[in-house]
Amino acid sequence: MVLRSHRVILDSDLAELHGVEARHLNQQVKRNARRFPVEFRFRISQREFSILRSQNVISSDRHGGKRYLPYAFTEYGAVMAATVLNSARAIEMSIFVVRAFVRMRKAMAASRRIAAKLSELEQRLDVHDGDIRELVEMIRELMVPPPATGRRIGFDLPSGAAKSRSKAG
Repeated sequence: MVLRSHRVILDSDLAELHGVEARHLNQQVKRNARRFPVEFRFRISQREFSILRSQNVISSDRHGGKRYLPYAFTEYGAVMAATVLNSARAIEMSIFVVRAFVRMRKAMAASRRIAAKLSELEQRLDVHDGDIRELVEMIRELMVPPPATGRRIGFDLPSGAAKSRSKAG
């Protein structure tokens, strides 16, 4: 769900995800308060809680519901919660996050190398494009017929030699 422009998960849902009770989750968070700045976790307002109750059919206070307004954990807080809990599920999630972070860092390093290679290739293509353009221009110049000079190619026979030749034949 989205609250205050953040994607959040309520403490009860996060606790269920980690296989602990919500009070245990909140107790561990309080013990490790420095790990949860405001952008990681905040208590929702009465108005927000009322809206959530009507949207998600959360039980009312009169029917065994919460006595306190729940906390909302942002994505940062949800990841950090796994580090302060000691349930098997929380430990598994912490390990998953660490592995995902390392894979992401490797992928980013690889993409930087790919970007550098692409840039180098673009530069080579620019140089080769210029060379190819020059070559095409040279070929075009060679294909243009030379201008006519008006001179005939071959030998001219002397004017008297042509007549004597026709008589001999």
